Amino acid sequence: MVDRDETISCRAGVDSDSAHGSVMPPLYLSANYSFADFNEKREYDYTRSGNPTRSTLADAIAKLEGGAGAVITSSGMSAVDLVLAQLPQDALVIATHDCYGGSWRLFEARARKGQIRIQYANLRDADAVGAALAQQPALLWIETPSNPLMRIADIASLAKRAKATGAKVAVDNTFLSPVLQKPIALGADYVVHSTTKYLNGHSDVVGGAVVAAAAADAEELRWWANCTGVTGAPFDSWLTLRGLRTLHVRLERQQATAARVAARLSELPSVAVVHYPGLETHPDHELAARQQSGFGAMLSFELAAGADIRTLTRNLRHFALAESLGGIESLIAHPATMTHAAMSPEARRAAGIGDNLLRVSVGLEHPDDLIADLELALSHAVARAR
Repeated sequence: MVDRDETISCRAGVDSDSAHGSVMPPLYLSANYSFADFNEKREYDYTRSGNPTRSTLADAIAKLEGGAGAVITSSGMSAVDLVLAQLPQDALVIATHDCYGGSWRLFEARARKGQIRIQYANLRDADAVGAALAQQPALLWIETPSNPLMRIADIASLAKRAKATGAKVAVDNTFLSPVLQKPIALGADYVVHSTTKYLNGHSDVVGGAVVAAAAADAEELRWWANCTGVTGAPFDSWLTLRGLRTLHVRLERQQATAARVAARLSELPSVAVVHYPGLETHPDHELAARQQSGFGAMLSFELAAGADIRTLTRNLRHFALAESLGGIESLIAHPATMTHAAMSPEARRAAGIGDNLLRVSVGLEHPDDLIADLELALSHAVARAR
C-alpha cells in the first residue's frame, strides 16, 4: 500500500527508535560515530557525510516529491549551487528570465568565473524556448510559479523539449511545495527547495533540499554535498522535520486566505493589478489549475499610480516588512529593493519587476484581519500621495 502525502509528512520517523521506543525520532547531535571494529564502518561515521536526523528528513521529502533520493543542504542557495555542481565546466544553463534574485546572482557569479555559461529566456514563449534549447544546454532551470510575478511555466512541455536536446531539467518548487506541485511526475530531473519556507513553515531555520528523480543522480548529489560540506545541520533538520508534519494543514488554510486576499485586492482602485494564479483573470490560470493541485499562498500586486509604498508598509499591522516567505506569519516585501536587489536594473526591467510591485506571503492570521489591514494601509497610501 502506498501512503498518501499527509501520512508521509506526519509519520516520518515516528515510532522508529529501537533503543528506547521514543515515539518522536530523536535528535542526533553527535558530530562523529564510532566504528564497529577496525575498518568496519557503521551506517554513519561523520555528520557532514551522514546523520540520522538529516536522513529522516531527506527520506520524507524524497517520498513527498516522488524522487529516488534527496540531499538536505545548509540553505536554499546551497541547494541551487549543488545542482550546478553536477554540470561539466563551461556548461550552458538556460534559466527563466524572471527567477529569484538570489538565483540570478549565483548564476551570474558562476558565469563570471567561467564555471558555467548562463542565458535567460521567457519560458512562456515557445519560440524563445526553442531558440535557447537549440544551443544544446546542459541544464534548463525552471521556477514556477515565478518569484515574484507568479508566472506559470509548463513543466511537462518544457521537460519534454529539454530532454529531447539532452538537457537535464531542474525545478524550483519552493513556492508550492510537494503538496501542490509534483515536478518529477511532470518530467523534472531535480527538484529544489528552500526548506526555510513552507517545508519548515515557522521562520526559525534556514535550509535547503535537492531531490533527484534518478538513483544515480541522487548518489552524485550526496557525494558532492559531502565533498563540499554543504549538508544541513542536524538541529536544523529536526526543526524542519517538525514543521513538515503540519505542512498540509498550514498550506490548506494559507492558500484559502490568499485567494480571499487576492480577490479583494483586485477590487480596489488603489491596486493596478494582482498577480495570483488562482484568479481567473490571471493569464496562466488554466495551466496552473491543470499542473498544480492548488494555487498556493503567495501573491504580488502593483500599486496604482500615485499610491505611496512607504506609507503603505508603515501602516500595516499584520504584515511584517521582511524577506523570506512560507511561514505562519504574513509578510510583505518590495522585490526591487529587497529580494531582487541583487539583479541589475536591466534584468529587473526585462523580468517586469517594477518599483511599484509588492510581494505578499499570506500566513495563518484571520483573513478578515489581513484584508482590513491592507485596505486601511492602502487608503493611507493613496491619501498620502494626494
